[in-house]
Amino acid sequence: MLSVSDLCLQYGAKHIFRNVSVQVHPGDRVGLVGVNGAGKSTLLRIMCGELETDPGVVNRASWFSVAYLPQEMGVDLADRTLYQEAEAAFADVLAAQEELEEIGGRLAGLAQDDPELPGLLERQGELQHVLEGRDAFRIRPEIERVLFGLGFSRSDLERRVADFSGGWVMRLLLARLLLQKPSLLLLDEPTNHLDLDSLTWLEEFLQQYDGAMVIISHDRVFLDRVTSSTWELSLGRLTVYKGNYSHYLVEKEQRLQLERAAYENQQALIRQTERFITRFRSKSTKARQVQSRIRMLEKMERIELSESERSIRFTFPPAAPSGRDVLHLENVRKHYPGKEVFSGLSLSLRRGDKLAVVGVNGAGKSTLLRILAGLEEAEGRIRIGHNVIRSYFGQHQARELAGELSVLDTVYNAATDMTMTQVRSLLGAFLFSGDEVDKMVSVLSGGEKSRVALARMLVQPANLMLLDEPTNHLDITSQEVLQEALAQYGGTIIVVSHNRSFANAFVNRVLEIRDGRATLYEGNVDDYLARRREEEEAAAPAAVARGNGGGQGRDRKSQRRERALLRQRLSATLKPWRKKSSEAERKIERLEERKAELERLMADPDLYNDQQRWAETSREYGRIERHLERAYAAWEEAQEKMEEIEEQLAGRA
Repeated sequence: MLSVSDLCLQYGAKHIFRNVSVQVHPGDRVGLVGVNGAGKSTLLRIMCGELETDPGVVNRASWFSVAYLPQEMGVDLADRTLYQEAEAAFADVLAAQEELEEIGGRLAGLAQDDPELPGLLERQGELQHVLEGRDAFRIRPEIERVLFGLGFSRSDLERRVADFSGGWVMRLLLARLLLQKPSLLLLDEPTNHLDLDSLTWLEEFLQQYDGAMVIISHDRVFLDRVTSSTWELSLGRLTVYKGNYSHYLVEKEQRLQLERAAYENQQALIRQTERFITRFRSKSTKARQVQSRIRMLEKMERIELSESERSIRFTFPPAAPSGRDVLHLENVRKHYPGKEVFSGLSLSLRRGDKLAVVGVNGAGKSTLLRILAGLEEAEGRIRIGHNVIRSYFGQHQARELAGELSVLDTVYNAATDMTMTQVRSLLGAFLFSGDEVDKMVSVLSGGEKSRVALARMLVQPANLMLLDEPTNHLDITSQEVLQEALAQYGGTIIVVSHNRSFANAFVNRVLEIRDGRATLYEGNVDDYLARRREEEEAAAPAAVARGNGGGQGRDRKSQRRERALLRQRLSATLKPWRKKSSEAERKIERLEERKAELERLMADPDLYNDQQRWAETSREYGRIERHLERAYAAWEEAQEKMEEIEEQLAGRA
């Protein structure tokens, strides 16, 4: 358990937190939402102990471990290999193994009556318990499972961490946190550097994760699939909603309707009272009533409307229409010395097509966009259609901005058919409001510069847009503004985005680059993912059949006898796994009952008055959690084995 109580924080006139109090319980799955600048990242840093505030108290049980993933890397990693850095997640296990070996050596040389013996035996038992709880003998398989799931390959394991880009290092930091298996994961935009495959793997991992988690993410689909409650930060206050992000939106709209009605009623009362004060202030016969109303207004607690979910709409400046055929690629190949990126890539796009380019990181998605933008050369035939006007946004275009210009001037100078008011409105949609538009570009953060570069690109008339990860530094509301504009856009779009819900709303075709080859799918991202699943399911039996081929020359009677014998062996193999599954189920039932008893006990405030009893209860709760983790792991292993054997039996029937 972790609790935050009476948290207050203020920067100048802006209240970040006003008496914020919240609790995290074991197993909680929380999505933390709010507009940019609401204090989401700050709250995570306070919860993990990186920041302290006064007033405000953070308490957590001694057994409740916390791990935090920031948005950007803020640590210097040691000069080690990828595998060694991931293995650091098990530092306590490795240290316990080393100490256990040392104790074993010392015990071998001790007599039965040596006074050191009881203490060493006790410590040996403690260490063995630690190693059992962390499944010490499966460290390497677990490290590989997580690293490979997040997109690393076997050949990466011995590469130095210094050789990886910042995005891959952030994946490594995420992997290390997942391997630690803390009681509470605090994840700040964990999907920012992931491709679709890695994102899908992370979703599945977190869905099965036993610990608690608080997640900040701009990916609505990710939040819906992983979280079961939502915290909203708005105007310094935190509101808790039951349900995932979609459920939160429904509940919030209902609450906002009530809030708006109460606000309007209060404003009407204020206006009526102020008119009375103005009208009768100078009349002595009404002096007492006037003073009474003045005091009433002073004491009135004003209702504040939640920070608005921007109603800004943005339409692209008109551009002359392109010809019907916008783009034609034929056998395009791109390679660097020692690396083939892709080859044989052929594609035709017509006016109005909206294409998403997907693939694992390093597949060549960004490279393809740079080629289409004319920034890189490639082999093969590339034909740009009649009257096509290209506009390109890349992940590193922020470096091209002039530092001596303000945000407003940077975008306004690029806008040919927009007024200053329209540009200000657009910048508001991209999280620059009020005096922020007058900031010099040179003082902006990397994310802010990226948003300015995107806004500058969008105000330039074009009929072919090339967008490389345009949502990386946008909050959900800003994404929706851009998403709606792109859906209404009459030109042609090619977009690279790991954010499924964003691209899904407007694309009608998907180009997958995988293993150097490109495959075109009709439909949106959901349609593409469904087709991929169908292809993988269809390919699995074919792979099994290829592995079992070569026996066509044998007589059928012999083949039937062999299949019968194999079924018998498989059935015999199935029996112990069924027994293990049943035993694990019974153990889980007993442990869950005891866990529920302890949770009822821990909900009693009187428990905390008895420090010894509280400590014993906490220790037992921690032990129950660890035993449950092992019991569930044993049950899952048994289930997987049973499914595997049953599939083989079905295939031999």
